[in-house]
Amino acid sequence: MTTVLVFHQVDDIDHWLASTNRETVFGPLGITVRTFVERIPAHRVGLLVEAPDLETLERAMGSEAAAEAMAADGVRPDTLVMFVEH
Repeated sequence: MTTVLVFHQVDDIDHWLASTNRETVFGPLGITVRTFVERIPAHRVGLLVEAPDLETLERAMGSEAAAEAMAADGVRPDTLVMFVEH
């Protein structure tokens, strides 16, 4: 398993938290996601992602389904930062 921390900003934190798109897009690939929000609301969120391997996660992130889910969830893609566990 590969563990990745992901941070990005969203338009509406409550909308993002309520979304099932993460499970729909990543779940079938064996990728699990735990969500976090910044204590001081600043539209910044985080995820702890567990993926079978980095290649699977990168393919999923580059997919049309992920792009559509991010758009629907109000993710600001230009703010996305990923940290891979070593």
